[in-house]
Amino acid sequence: MTFGLVIVLLLVSASIFVNGWTDSPNAIATVVSTRVLSPRFAIGFGAVFNFLGVLLMGTAVATTISNIVNIGTGSDALLTLGAAQLSIVIWSVSAWKYGIPTSESHALIAGLMGSGMSLNGFGAFQWGPLQKVLIGLIVSTIVGFGLAYLATKLLERLFRSVHRRSANTFFSGGQVVSAAFMAFSHGAQDGQKFMGIFYLALVIGGLYKSPSGSTAEIPFWIMLICSLLMAFGTSIGGYRIIKAMGMDMVNLEKYQGFAAEIVASGSMIVATLFGIPLSTTNTKATAMMGAAASRGLSAVNWGIAKDMVIAWVLTFPACLLMGYSFAKIFGLIF
Repeated sequence: MTFGLVIVLLLVSASIFVNGWTDSPNAIATVVSTRVLSPRFAIGFGAVFNFLGVLLMGTAVATTISNIVNIGTGSDALLTLGAAQLSIVIWSVSAWKYGIPTSESHALIAGLMGSGMSLNGFGAFQWGPLQKVLIGLIVSTIVGFGLAYLATKLLERLFRSVHRRSANTFFSGGQVVSAAFMAFSHGAQDGQKFMGIFYLALVIGGLYKSPSGSTAEIPFWIMLICSLLMAFGTSIGGYRIIKAMGMDMVNLEKYQGFAAEIVASGSMIVATLFGIPLSTTNTKATAMMGAAASRGLSAVNWGIAKDMVIAWVLTFPACLLMGYSFAKIFGLIF
C-alpha cells in the first residue's frame, strides 16, 4: 500500500467521521425536539441504526457515487480523490461551528466534480450518474416538503376525534420507531456514498480490480469500517445541529414529527433501492418544514430556514472550487 493511498484513505475516513458527527444528527433532531428521547440517548440510538443502515442496504448508491466522475488511475487520481475529501471536511466542520446543517452528500458530489475537473475538465463528468443526483435534488426538496405537509394533514383528520393525551402517547411510541427508520435510512444513504469512495480509492490504488459489471461488489470489511466510523462520529457530538434543526427552525408536535420522519425515511429508503443519492439534511429539513407548515407558514422560523438554504446553495460552488483548488495544489506539491 503506497503512502499516497494511506493518506487518501485517512481523508476518506475523516469525511465519514465528520458525516456522522455533523450530518447524521439531522436524523434524530425531530425525536429530540418533541422530547420523546433525550439528546444523549437519541445520539446513541441513532448511532446504532446508522450502523445497521450501512450494513444492510446494499451498494446501489455506492455504485452511483463512485461513477460520478472519471478520474482515471494512478497517483494523479489518488490526489484528486484526496482533494475532494479535504474539501468536505473543511466545509462541513466550518458550518458545524455555526450550528448550520449542511449536506455532506452535496459536498461530496461537488468536491468530486471539482477535483475531477482539475484533471479532465467537463470530460470527467459521467452524465448517467449525475442525472440520478439531479433526481435526488428534486425528491429531497419539493417532494419532501409536499408529502410531509399532506401526511400531517392526513394524521390530523384521522386522529381529530382522539383525546390529545392518548394521541400523544401513541405518537411518542410511533416516533421512536420512525426515528429508528430515519437513522437507518441515513446510514443506508450516506454510509453507501462514503464506502463507495473508500472502495474507489482501493481500486485506484491497485488493491482491487475495477468492477466488470454495473454494480460494485464492496467487501464486507469496508462496510464495517464505514459504519463504525459513522456511528462513532454520531455518538460523540451533534447537539448543535439537533438544536438548529429540531428546536430553532420549527417547533413540532409529536404527530408532526412522526409524519416528517416517516416521509423523509421512506423517501430515502426508496431512493436507496434505485441507487439515487439523496441529501439527508435536505430531505429531513424540508419534511420538517412541510409538517410544521400544516399549521400555517408562520410555524416555520424562516430566518433559520433561510440560513440553511443559503448554506445548501453555497455548498455546490464552494466545494467544487475547493476540490478543484486542492487538487491543483496537491499536484504542485506531490
